[in-house]
Amino acid sequence: MRHSFANKKLNRTSEHRKALLKNMLNSLIKYEQIKTTLPKAKFLKPQADKIITLGKKNNLTSTKNLISQLQDKKSANKVTKTLSKRYEKRSGGYTRIIKAGFRYGDNAPMAIIEFVDRNVEAKRVDKKKDRSENTENKDSKKEAVSK
Repeated sequence: MRHSFANKKLNRTSEHRKALLKNMLNSLIKYEQIKTTLPKAKFLKPQADKIITLGKKNNLTSTKNLISQLQDKKSANKVTKTLSKRYEKRSGGYTRIIKAGFRYGDNAPMAIIEFVDRNVEAKRVDKKKDRSENTENKDSKKEAVSK
């Protein structure tokens, strides 16, 4: 029988599992879409929904709980300011899991987990600028050094 099995262990110790969950939550909040294995995505989905629900409460206690769970003030601010406003009228189901085939090396089932009404531009937060802008800046720096 399967009594008292709260969640998946993902073949990790409890500390490793907590760190994995926190890092995946922060990445999901930052980029609004991440690609991971299917069991990890299924483990992350209820936790992400709980974080959004906590951010919708918009009081000091919930903000402190968000910061303590995420360990990142930027992510907590994004949850309270942007994501909670986006899902004001929605009562649940803030994330979706899309199956994405199998990984090449070990044939693990892959999945994409994303927010339902996600911002497409959030995926490019850390991307570098165009190369044309970078080459213009480098040319002007070279000219300044040669003078």
